[in-house]
Formats: sequence, structure tokens, C-alpha cells
Amino acid sequence: MKKIGAGFIFLFVMCAALSTTAFAKQPYSSYWFPEQLLQWSPASDPDAVFNRSTIPLEDRFVTDGVNAHATKAPKVMALSALNSGTSGVPSQGSEKFGANTFTYWQYVDKLVYWGGSAGEGIIVPPSADTIDAAHKNGVPIVGTVFFPPTVYGGKYEWVKQMLQQNSDGSFPAADKLIQVAKYYGFDGWFINQETEGGTPADAQKMKAFLSYLESHKSASMQFVWYDSMTKEGSISWQNALNDKNAMFLQDNNKKISDNMFLNFWWKDLKSSAEKAKSLDRSPYDLYAGIDVEAKGYDTNVNWNLLFPDGQPAITSLGIYRPDWAFNSAESMEDFFARENKFWVGPNGNPGNTVSDQAWKGIANDVIESSPVNKLPFITNFNTGSGQKYYVRGQQVRDKGWNNRSLQDILPTWRWIADSKGTSLTPELDWSDAFYGGSSLKVSGDLSHNNSTHLKLYKTDLKIEASTKLSVTYKTLNKPSLKVGLAFADQPDQFIFLNVKDKTAPGWTTETLNLTPYKGKRIVALSLYFDTMDTISNYSIQIGQLSIQNANDPVKTLPPVRDLKVTQSDFRDGIYGDARLEWKPLDQQVKQYEIYRVLPDGSEVLLGATPNHVFYVPEMRRIDKETLTALKVVAINGRYEQGQASSVKISWPAYPKPIAEFKADRTLVAPGESVNFTDLSTEVTEEWSWSFESGSPAVSTSKNPVVTFNQEGVYNVSLTATNSSGQDTIIKKALITVSKEASAVKNLALGKPATADHACGDKEGAPNAVDGKVTDNSKWCALGNLPHWLQVDLGAEHQISTFIIKHAQSGGEWSGFNTSDYTIQVSNDGTNWTDVVNVQGNSAAESTDAIALVKARYVKLITLKPTQGADTAARIYEFEVYGL
Repeated sequence: MKKIGAGFIFLFVMCAALSTTAFAKQPYSSYWFPEQLLQWSPASDPDAVFNRSTIPLEDRFVTDGVNAHATKAPKVMALSALNSGTSGVPSQGSEKFGANTFTYWQYVDKLVYWGGSAGEGIIVPPSADTIDAAHKNGVPIVGTVFFPPTVYGGKYEWVKQMLQQNSDGSFPAADKLIQVAKYYGFDGWFINQETEGGTPADAQKMKAFLSYLESHKSASMQFVWYDSMTKEGSISWQNALNDKNAMFLQDNNKKISDNMFLNFWWKDLKSSAEKAKSLDRSPYDLYAGIDVEAKGYDTNVNWNLLFPDGQPAITSLGIYRPDWAFNSAESMEDFFARENKFWVGPNGNPGNTVSDQAWKGIANDVIESSPVNKLPFITNFNTGSGQKYYVRGQQVRDKGWNNRSLQDILPTWRWIADSKGTSLTPELDWSDAFYGGSSLKVSGDLSHNNSTHLKLYKTDLKIEASTKLSVTYKTLNKPSLKVGLAFADQPDQFIFLNVKDKTAPGWTTETLNLTPYKGKRIVALSLYFDTMDTISNYSIQIGQLSIQNANDPVKTLPPVRDLKVTQSDFRDGIYGDARLEWKPLDQQVKQYEIYRVLPDGSEVLLGATPNHVFYVPEMRRIDKETLTALKVVAINGRYEQGQASSVKISWPAYPKPIAEFKADRTLVAPGESVNFTDLSTEVTEEWSWSFESGSPAVSTSKNPVVTFNQEGVYNVSLTATNSSGQDTIIKKALITVSKEASAVKNLALGKPATADHACGDKEGAPNAVDGKVTDNSKWCALGNLPHWLQVDLGAEHQISTFIIKHAQSGGEWSGFNTSDYTIQVSNDGTNWTDVVNVQGNSAAESTDAIALVKARYVKLITLKPTQGADTAARIYEFEVYGL
């Protein structure tokens, strides 16, 4: 861990030390089934306050765009799964760099936070960080109510529960949806009813439910209906607005929902547009859906039906699963490249989408919007993720992170790099940053012949007498840089302000006076790179662009008050986490940063949030420290740090070890080796092994390899020791050495298998013992936990090892790998004995070797089938090895 000095923050100690007994748990974003929603309240949900957005929906504007083909009237709705699962979504980002930090908000008018499943929950509000990011960019974001088809576990009783109506005409579930959106701070709901079993009466009740939402919502809320259920109550996708589904959009003069998302298989949109007009609704209230989940920008779309050449767009555009760009990418760099091609086309230039490729990018048809319309405007080009974190150029964190709440307004145009030669290459770069985790990097060979004009932001900023512009950069070359401004009276012409051509180590800030342009409105912001020399391998990092009024009163923020640890928890005596809260400051705060003070007095950033609560992710104890100080410091709108408050956590007494180990196999032939893996708690400092008839017979290695030469059955013991004590574990008859070991095989292959449930006829128990992990050959189970899978081996066998191939082995998301499971054996199928108990597995394939046991029946019990709250079991293969 790199260190920073303690001097840049004034320490204001609010509490000398605090030790709590309540357990601190990672707060997660909400998800519910209808009964849970009806019982939910912020007061009863300890995670609720962590899931609130604190950033209001910003205004944004649209003017003429850079693409001559694009028009203003059509809107874009994106249905995007911004997190990998419905459950297990941390409320305030996480400790990893790789995350779907979507950044093309300028082409989206409404974002649907896509989620929900029969195994997790079907009512899914957006995570707080996605609300924050959307709102910064002026984009309304709505949650999802997803009633799945029955083939995916949907239950019509969930529809009935949502449509329960009181005698006074109110709908309790509708009231809850409005309450959730108001409390969490997002903008409405997308209603997707695809569960079969409805009647005409149910359809009328659904219409009344939607009408109730419309009449009781706040003015800013929006509700979107999906083209699935018809007026008959059946599920029949019309791919159009017609008499079968129009009542869910409009009923005579009464609005029922704000928008309708039309299913994907449309072959004509003009009839839908005319139907909307006949209802006195705009055709742009309809979103013609395209499904890009599988192929992204290789999806075949008949664009001319939606955006006919030389004519107005017929309807708006709905994009289902543009998160394809993240899901299909091999790296974050690849993700950003795929997103760029998806949104602005293969040329990588929103102003030039002319191409012989069918997919020309969304920018070809839709004009970009911008929220950059008030001062101060400051961008650090922070994507909301990073491999490190920097504060004013100083590294304060050396490991990955993501938190979309911290994302800056990124360049409107990515990228317009005009040059008469080969232009320099701009990119968002995570290798260095001035504030946050990324910066703008511009590189290439630079000369006067390829001077490059990089247009960045569409703006509407009025210059006052005290308005100043500053640019912060880092380069090993001369900067060769000017800042370009275009004004409202001549929007196509730029004036350029010189940045001093000097070299300096580290980050350099140049401030430029805009007083000569007082009263003008800046409509575009750019950078211009030029030199009379030739600079090979020119490279510059732009860490910050800022336009602000110098006379605006911005004071150093005071310490936060009432900082306290509301919960804390310790694991193995050396890991601890905590929940913090404090009273938010009355002054304008950009964000709060949370630091850990290390034993040597240096500090490391744990994270940041615009909220007034924060979860401190699990920290490892350093040496045998007894107290750890945590500091909270407020950051103002100019990214200046205020005074810090501090609270301390007391660690428990340093523990002695708990010994544990495993063997990679327990049945071997004479002369074969066994790999032993130490699983003792991390506080272990010394290991002492004993192996009956092994070579070596004793070892002090952490993970020894031992050869067994003589047939027999042998014990293994391990003593784990540290300065606080020791612990010994003896596993009797663990290793069996036999010449018959060469005959070990998968005893479960092709044997009769049964289970508690199956997700469908093609996902039954026999799939788990068919020897295949391809072609989606798996056992899947929905319903109440625990799930179980039982195999009849046909006769009594000596069993030594179990191998389970979880969801990821079959190509599914790693979050679906089984976490907790038990394996039992039996001779009669009635009386069972536990032989394996596993908690916290995350691997795609798990191997559990046991002391040899005789049994005919084997049962796998999945206690926690996934890494999150999804209750669906997914087992591609269950292998049982023995003689």
C-alpha cells in the first residue's frame, strides 16, 4: 500500500474509541417478491438508508447536433442490466475495477434498471450509484417490476398479489412502488407482465392499477408498460400499439401509462404511430424495441422502418440490454471500445457515422444531450471506476474500485478529433489520474501537419466577470496545448486560449482569464494540440478541466458531526468491517471520503460517497494493532477537502489459530503423492504436520506434498501455532493406499438421479450425471430451499471424492456458483450421514476428498445455491469417485 502523509487533513476527533457488538454486514440493493414489498418500510430495512440517492435529477438541454442525419424528436430508452445479478449488488460500489460503468448517457432519455428473477425477486429498484450517475447526466432512471413467464419460474399468484385492491379503491402495492421510488430517489417503474394465466377481468384490474399509479405519482415520476399482456389478459406480444393493448397506454382522455415499450418483432411502425395519434398521444411515447443482448452492434435491425431517410422518425427507440458491451468484453478497455462502437458507430466519431456497415451507431439518428449548463463545471474525466484512486494527483489507494456515484460528466463527443493529417488518439485512461481513477489521455506523433482539434463538451455556460478556466495536465513533453471555446453567437467558430509551453514534473494547472468574454455563452469546449516541432510519441494526461466563478463563496468545509460506528463485526480476529453514519453538512458537499489510518500514521482511502452513511469493507488487521482510526472528510464543489472527523474501532484480543486442512485426494496407489492444503485461520505462524507411513513423516511446510509407499489406511495430523497458542486437528483413516486405486472412476455417471425440483423438462436431475457440461446440460431447481439431488449408485461402493461442476463451468455467471452445500451418504436411502460441509465456495468447480466411506446413495444438498440471494440451484455435473 502506498502511503500518504497525514498532514493534508486536519484531524478532528469526535470519538476516542468505540466497540460495538452489532454485526456489520455489506448492505445490498433491494429486491422483493410482492409479499415482501408490501411488508417493506425504510424503518424496518437496515440497508435502506444505504440505497438512497442524494443527487437530484439535473436539467439538460439539446441543441443542433454534430451529426447532420440525427434529429431531436425521437427519444431513446435503454433497458440495461447495469449489475450482474438482481441480488448481491453492493449498495455503494465494490472493491473491484471491472464494473459496468455506463458512460453514454448523452444518447439516453430514460434508463430502465433491468433486473428480476423468479429465484431472487421480481421487483427491483435501481442501485443508488446508478441513480446518482443517471441524475448527474439529467437522465431519469426507473426500476423494474418483472412478472416472468412460467417457463422461467413465474407464478400468476404474484400478479394477483400486486393487483390486490382495497375497498376504498386503493392498491397497496402501487402505493408501495411510489413510496420506494420517492424514498430511494428514482423516477418510476417499468411494468413487464409476462406471466401466463390472466383473464379479461385481470387485464381490467391491471389497467386500473396503472391508472392508480398515474393519478397518485409525483409530477416527476414515470411509468412504462411493456407490450405483452393484452386486453384479454393473455400474453401475446403485439409488436405494435393496437386495439389489443392500447388500453394500457390511454383510455379515452385518461393517461394510463407514460410510455409503452413495443416488443421486438415489428415489421411496420406507422400503424402504431397513427394509433397513438388517434389516442391524442405522441408517437414518441412509443419505444420500438430492439434486442441487442446476444449480438450487440452485430444485431440485424431494419433501421429504415424506424428512421426513414429524409423523413421524421416514426417512433422512439427502445434498446434491450445494451449492457451486452460489458458482458461480452474481455477487459475494461475492450468494454469501452465496444460501447463506443455501439453508440457512435464504427468510425468512433459521432459527427461522422457514414459507413458501409449496417450498424452506424445510435448517434446516427439521435442528437446528443448535455447537462453542462451551470457553473461551476469541473470534470476529472473520472469513469466511476479505477485500478487506483488519486486525490489532487496523490495516490491514496492502490487497488481496484468502482462506484458510479463518483462518475464525472464525461465528454459529450467521443471522439471528434479533427486533423488534416493523422490525428492524435484520445482515450479515457486508468493508468493515472488527478482526482479519482482515470484521466483523459491524448497520444500519438504530433507535428504542425497533424495538429489536432479535440472537441469535447457541448455546453451552455454564461461567462461572468470573475469566470476563470483552468486545465490540469501532466506530460513529459511540452504541453503544446490550447483550450478552445465556441460561443453562442458563432457556434461553429472556436477561439483558442494558450497554455504556457513549459515542462514541469507532475501535474501542472494553468488558469486562464475569461473576463474579455464576459456576457458570452460557451456552447462548446475543446482542446487543440499543435507544435512547430515534431514530437514523436507525444503523450499528455488531462486530469481536470474547470470553469468556475472565482468570486463564488466556497469555504473550507467543517468536520462532520455525530460520526459514529453503528455496527461492526470481526472475523477470525483479524478481519473487521463497520457501518458508519454522520450528520450531513448543511453546506454544498460533492462527496465524503473515508480513510483508514494505518499504524504508521499514513492513510489509505476506503471509498467515497455522496450519502451520509458508508459501509467500511472488510479490513485486514495490520500486525496486532488494537485500535484502528477511520476518518471522514467532506469534499466541496471544487474538490477541496475539508476538516476531518475521526472514530476508532477496537479490535478483539489476538486469537490463537484454528487448525484445518484438506487433501486433493485420499485414495492413492503405492508410490503416489498427495497434496495437502492448509486451511487453518490466517493467524497461523507455524505448521507441524504428521503423516503416518508418509514420506516425509513430518513437515513444517504450509502446504506439503507427501508420498505414500505402503498399502494401508493412515492418519494425518496438523498443529497450527502462533504467539497466542496452538490448535491440533487429527483426521483418522484419511489416506487409503491401495493397488486398486487405479480403478477409481466416476460412479455416478449415468446412474438414476432424482431431485426436489426441476426448472423444466430439459433441466432435470439426470442432466447432472450425464457427463456433459455443454449444451446447457444441467440440473436446475427453483422453489423453497434447500434443494437436493440424489443419486443411486446401484450398489454399495467405496467412495473417496466428489467433484461438482457449478454454473460457471457451463458458461453462466460466476455469481450463480453454489456457495453452501452438504453432501450425505446412505446405504439404504433413508438414514443419511454428512460427509462434506462447505460454506463460502465461489469456484466454478469444487473437489471434496473424504476418508473412504461405503455407501450406495449420495445426496447433494444446496443450502445457498448462489453467491447472492437467488434460490435457484444450477449444477452441471455431480461426480462421485471411488471403487
